[in-house]
Amino acid sequence: MLLSIIIPVYNEELTIGNIIDRTKKVMQQTGLVNEIIVVDDQSFDKSLERAKHHGAKVFSLKQHLGKGYALRAGFAKAKGDVIVTIDSDGSHEPEELLEVLAPVVEGKADLVIGSQYMNQKSVAARKLNAFGVKLFNVFIRLLTGVDITDSQSGYRDMTREVLKSQKPKSGGYEIESEMLMRTAKNGFRVTEMPVSFEQRTYGRSGVDPIIDGFKILLSIVSASVKG
Repeated sequence: MLLSIIIPVYNEELTIGNIIDRTKKVMQQTGLVNEIIVVDDQSFDKSLERAKHHGAKVFSLKQHLGKGYALRAGFAKAKGDVIVTIDSDGSHEPEELLEVLAPVVEGKADLVIGSQYMNQKSVAARKLNAFGVKLFNVFIRLLTGVDITDSQSGYRDMTREVLKSQKPKSGGYEIESEMLMRTAKNGFRVTEMPVSFEQRTYGRSGVDPIIDGFKILLSIVSASVKG
């Protein structure tokens, strides 16, 4: 089984090297055959150079387009039987990858989402963001019947069959909702695993609660209509 780990990056020079190294260490301990693919969304810092220095397969978009475009580029390059996505800002723990992978590897799920809201630790999420996630979760449950606590998590893994079943169109942060909706609508098994979450202490998130929130809601409704 080949594992493709896709890491989209935009101006995360302080964390991307650390994420790559920790991911490599986890993979070495497991012995799983893998490839680490970093897709740079035209960062203007040293993210691209850091990713190359730490030995990942690196691809760069020709212009800054958004997380959705970066992930789609990574999906196109991935050769794995199982595809993993993880954020590059240090909010996710690569050491928890095996727990997130387990349901797919054991044949119990087709898409696994790492949920910060299932963790027993308190979640230091911004109140507006947390409210938005709860709202999106409700819409997804009403439209698909799938009960999810963290529909916006970028920490997830899926089978090659799930990826082949859809052609995501989203260019931004709404790609997670679009793909979740299509996966559920296509009858694949979706589950969650608890993961840790660390709020970034430097830099700035690119998520606009209003603009991106509207795009996420639109992607949920659109995917429910188109299937």
